[in-house]
Amino acid sequence: MLDRRLNLAPMMGCTDRHCRHLFRLISPETILYSEMVVTGALLHGDAAYHLRHTEDAPCALQLGGSDPGELAQCAKLVAAAGYQEVNLNCGCPSDRVQQGGIGACLMAEPARVAACFSAMQDAVSIPVTIKSRIGIDDCDSYAFFAHFIHSLYDAGCRVFAVHARAAWLQGLSPKENREIPPLRYDYVTRISQELPEATFVLNGGIASCAEALRLLGDHAGVMLGRAPYAKPMLLAALGEALFGRPAATPFAVLEAYRGYLADELRAGTPLRHVVKPLLGLFSGMPGARAYRRCLSEGMNAPMAGVGSGCDAGLALLDAAVQEVAKQA
Repeated sequence: MLDRRLNLAPMMGCTDRHCRHLFRLISPETILYSEMVVTGALLHGDAAYHLRHTEDAPCALQLGGSDPGELAQCAKLVAAAGYQEVNLNCGCPSDRVQQGGIGACLMAEPARVAACFSAMQDAVSIPVTIKSRIGIDDCDSYAFFAHFIHSLYDAGCRVFAVHARAAWLQGLSPKENREIPPLRYDYVTRISQELPEATFVLNGGIASCAEALRLLGDHAGVMLGRAPYAKPMLLAALGEALFGRPAATPFAVLEAYRGYLADELRAGTPLRHVVKPLLGLFSGMPGARAYRRCLSEGMNAPMAGVGSGCDAGLALLDAAVQEVAKQA
């Protein structure tokens, strides 16, 4: 059984396999979530590309879809690829996702989501979980949220990750949807009391170690997203507080990441893709701005990652660390 106290949220454009490899080095216990992968990408595209990952367990792959049969097929692919969980996205409010009839707009169709969950769970032995908001647009009452959750609970779902804001499907960008709708942590607290056999992981607005630890006093788990992506060592501090494992230093994490970076560059992965997750590694430390500037400029240099890219990539890491060392 997975320890669900600490979770890294799925984030489009952020939690790719390189990011997850880095965060696994930072926090061995955190459950990591992939970017959302739509069912069509797996069933009609390059499934092997979307499913590949290394050394990131425990890790969940998040699916976007609304067809029970397609989601069941994709869940099988996810399980076969070695993920520890498959998660269904019922919370993304982007226009593109809405046009596909998936994401947050599925909260208006709890019976469909229950059918999707049942088909997925029947297809695999790994846990199937749901990530949702507390509501959509003006359907943001506790009664609306509770009806959605109870419908899935009755279908057998026992693990829910809840971004404790409503999703406004018109008029707000995805970024604004992460900030403007008010947080209602009390909804998640209340539903967890109603359904004590289920696990509810609280997501939304959690930006510090102290806040996460405080919220864990009332919730089974917390899920952090933008805060640790900007400051990855936040998860190291949380891991130390929760699991008693001494936090690694960013220097040690970067040294451990070097081998992965070299292997990826030899395989032809563009340097910017492998370096991007490292940008915030020294946030809050003297020299962090110079380190970030060095990486940002170097990872986008012409021909970066091609030919002699492995040596160039390792040299770039060394140069960036030297910028931190100058001000240590």
